[in-house]
Amino acid sequence: MAKKSKKSVGTPATVALTAAGVPFTTHSYEHDPAAPSYGEEAAEALGVAPEQVFKTLLADVDGTLTVAVVPVSGSLDLKALAAAVGGKRATMADPAAAERSTGYVRGGISPLGQRKRLRTVVDASAEGRPTVCVSAGRRGLEVELAPEDLVTLTGAHLASIARG
Repeated sequence: MAKKSKKSVGTPATVALTAAGVPFTTHSYEHDPAAPSYGEEAAEALGVAPEQVFKTLLADVDGTLTVAVVPVSGSLDLKALAAAVGGKRATMADPAAAERSTGYVRGGISPLGQRKRLRTVVDASAEGRPTVCVSAGRRGLEVELAPEDLVTLTGAHLASIARG
């Protein structure tokens, strides 16, 4: 069962949201280390549609780490991501490089409050939703906010980068 809180939980993501004065809600749940998918686990624990919960993935686009934020109900289209940022080729980033660059652990990488601001693309399916949920910076903790605020705070642009 997920717990809702209006308070900042103290991760770099929630600290960044609080500092920006952006309204958000945190949702915590007991993370199951055996869960096959962090994102699907979050959607189920929060009792929301998987299309509302977005996962944060890092890809290497022509040698540059790039953040992709896509619904947990789908997968990242690497060709579409490369095209969205004017690149030629994208591959999934090395997990250790993703952790070093963002300051978060795999399964808890948030698009917000990263150690180093990276080029970010949010899937266009976020547009028009009242809110989306993304990792708040650790496994078992999500933050719910308006997609426009997510785009603004990460400096992202919207593009169709998800499949299925």
